[in-house]
Amino acid sequence: MSLLTELNTEIENCHNCDLARHRTKVVPGEGPESAPLLFIGEAPGWYEDQAGRPFVGAAGQFLEQLIGMIGLKRSQVFIANVIKCRPPDNRDPLPGEIQACSRWLERQLELIQPKVVVTLGRYSMARYFPGESISKVHGRAKRIGNTLYFAMYHPAAALHQNNLRKVIEADVLKLPAVLAEAKALEAEKDHPAQLNLF
Repeated sequence: MSLLTELNTEIENCHNCDLARHRTKVVPGEGPESAPLLFIGEAPGWYEDQAGRPFVGAAGQFLEQLIGMIGLKRSQVFIANVIKCRPPDNRDPLPGEIQACSRWLERQLELIQPKVVVTLGRYSMARYFPGESISKVHGRAKRIGNTLYFAMYHPAAALHQNNLRKVIEADVLKLPAVLAEAKALEAEKDHPAQLNLF
């Protein structure tokens, strides 16, 4: 059994907050243990709660299209959420719920060690771009340690505001260059400075 599989089992047995009482299934995340690219969304929705998989509804279909635009398949990236259980009625996650779940996301990042982490929407963005607004930082990368963090609108935003679709598509097309930059930074692991790209 892999370390990631063991971690998923721990996440599935989590009762650290009240969301555990309402869930149908836990949604730990999915993808290869050595994924160079990791996407972090907000929280599972109704479809994800039923399936136990992230991004399986309409927003997930758009995310798969976006991944395809950069020549990758869903199976080649890791997809997770800030919180692992669906909030009732798809409400926004509460600060206490985000805090209770933060250890799981941190451990996923430690195990997978992606070269680039893509934040989808404001809740995952706030974790790595504190005090920023999504309208200002989308399409930009930031170096923290040996990882590049790249902010994007959540794919669901394009379903509600069609004008954002082209913005999101333009942002995702920057990812191959960000990945290339991250690979170049591997040789500089002793330099912890932050770097703003784009």
